[in-house]
Amino acid sequence: MEYNTQRDNLIIPEYGRNVQKMVEHCLSIEDREKRNAYAKSIIIAMGNVNPNGKDSPNYQHKLWDHLFIISDYKLDVDSPYSKPIREEKNFKPQPLHYSDNRIRMRTYGKFNETMIKKIAAMPDTAEKQILIDRIAHELKKSHLQWNINTCDDDVILKHLDILSEGKLKVSKDFQFRTTKDILYKKPNNQNNSSKKKTNKNNNNKKK
Repeated sequence: MEYNTQRDNLIIPEYGRNVQKMVEHCLSIEDREKRNAYAKSIIIAMGNVNPNGKDSPNYQHKLWDHLFIISDYKLDVDSPYSKPIREEKNFKPQPLHYSDNRIRMRTYGKFNETMIKKIAAMPDTAEKQILIDRIAHELKKSHLQWNINTCDDDVILKHLDILSEGKLKVSKDFQFRTTKDILYKKPNNQNNSSKKKTNKNNNNKKK
């Protein structure tokens, strides 16, 4: 008794061992006309064994390609389609090069890192210095969203230095906004008073 472990591996398993044996027999036929006829009968058998995609316009082309592959590209018959090339089957596509979206410090997010790069590329002007001070405030604000308890201003400045590769320095008189000021904004009294006046005027009009 011959076990599956002792048999040759199936090149394309979905067609089964009988089709593979038919292909092996076809290779042994010396008469070209008989070999061509037998190859067509194999195509019919392959279609019956694996009918999936039968309505596809490329179905017959696929069957002929698989016939040559099962024969290890050795079968010499007249195919209605161009014969597949071994190199094409074994060809490995080039790996896709994805954009580098790695974030060096997730605490600050990609947007802040991108802004730091853009500011660093700007010429040295008063406007640039203003932007540097603003981005420093934004870094502290982002840091507080992750951890309120451990926010050291010196650490924020160190991170700014790392992210900008030493290109950005805050102004000499720069001072961070306090944690309390960032997290707990006081209501705008002026806006509230104007709203009260508007509501009062509307009430008087109704009267």
